[in-house]
Amino acid sequence: MNLNRSLQSLKIAVGAEPSPAEVSRKRAGPAKLLLLGYLAYITIGWMMLSFGFSQSKPLSPLDTLFTAVSAVSTTGLTTIDTGTSYTFAGQIIVMLLIQFGGIGYMTGSSFLFLSFRHRLSKTQKQTAQTAYSLPDSISPKLFIRSVILFTAACETAGAIALYAILKASGDPAPLWSAIFHSVSAFCTAGFSLNQSSFSSQASNVGLNLTVSVLSIVGAMGFIVIVDTVRRVAGRSRHFGFTSKVIARMTLSLLAAGTLLIFVSDMTLGALPAWQRLQAAFFQAMSASTTVGFNTVNIGGLPDSTIVVLLVLMFIGASPAGTGGGLKTTSFAALIGLVRSTLKGRSSVRFFKRQVTPAQLQAATTSLACYGGVLCAAVFLLCLSDPGHPFETVLFEAVSAIGTVGLSMGLTGDLSAIGKLIIIGLMIVGRLGVLTFGLAIAVPDESLEEEADNDLAV
Repeated sequence: MNLNRSLQSLKIAVGAEPSPAEVSRKRAGPAKLLLLGYLAYITIGWMMLSFGFSQSKPLSPLDTLFTAVSAVSTTGLTTIDTGTSYTFAGQIIVMLLIQFGGIGYMTGSSFLFLSFRHRLSKTQKQTAQTAYSLPDSISPKLFIRSVILFTAACETAGAIALYAILKASGDPAPLWSAIFHSVSAFCTAGFSLNQSSFSSQASNVGLNLTVSVLSIVGAMGFIVIVDTVRRVAGRSRHFGFTSKVIARMTLSLLAAGTLLIFVSDMTLGALPAWQRLQAAFFQAMSASTTVGFNTVNIGGLPDSTIVVLLVLMFIGASPAGTGGGLKTTSFAALIGLVRSTLKGRSSVRFFKRQVTPAQLQAATTSLACYGGVLCAAVFLLCLSDPGHPFETVLFEAVSAIGTVGLSMGLTGDLSAIGKLIIIGLMIVGRLGVLTFGLAIAVPDESLEEEADNDLAV
């Protein structure tokens, strides 16, 4: 046993690559901290929304809990109308839940910590790296400061642009509506003060463009932002590989989704070509960034378009961003695995770069866990809420775990058990299936126990 311990110490000393078990142990603590933090944040939000000053009419505790979870997870699914069910104070609380849910509560608390001290604790660094899947090349301290400053800049610019657009279109409260929707768009939350989202603004080019830019930037993730800051500051001569993959995959999915919806959705055929293209792009953008806004009735879309939206929602946004889903980088790794297998290659490559076994393991595990949780949830929803079309139930579940917020009209009709199932999916989706799995996993054997391989016979 002493020899095994010495060998283990030697591996650590020379910087040998840690085993998957060691990596899991290292990330388990921060994962539990993230889960507990989000649950505490949801509880506080639920309590605040339950007070009389937050509600414009009496609401059930389950509906307020649903709103709190949906806001913190930046999903946007709602069982009640946000604009009419909550007072101005309640809407401010919802917006704050969206804001801290979008940037991550750990990022907000760490930024406040950095305001008084110049360095993060070891636990804060590990938690930030776990929450955003940061590569070792990016400093958590630089990352957190860049996230806060860039978020403030984007949301301010978005609010200014939306104010001018909404005021011109006759919105009764253009300033507050602009601020709320700018935060909701950048955090890819999909919450709207309008009962029909942006259906009445389907032909408004300025609004469609502003919301799309905010959502795409938020969904692409803060890793790209930090890379950009480092390059502008002269700290790096090129963008990192992760940033390149995120940018290319995001643009590819947007282009493919727009084209497929444009050619398959006959319900848009009566519109002029440019409006049809705009509507197709907005819905593809909404699904792939997981923002969840809509300019058309989702329940009235043909099956072919629903399939496209399901795929885009399943893949989702990018790591270290405000969106959910499987993530574009995991999807890219899986594409590389399939291509390499079909071509008979011994190594997996994507964009001429080798994908490490650890990255492949994370991507395949994410896919398996994502699919497993989704199947279990759909099964339970079919039991708790029978009578609804299967595609409607599937769409709702994918939207919830992907933190998208698009719905075919099922959310408000769910039973109490069905709402609780969707709440669970939204929490798992916001935390990420891998991080959630690490947070609830039963501890395995310690390194000392694994090193003891002696068996008396």
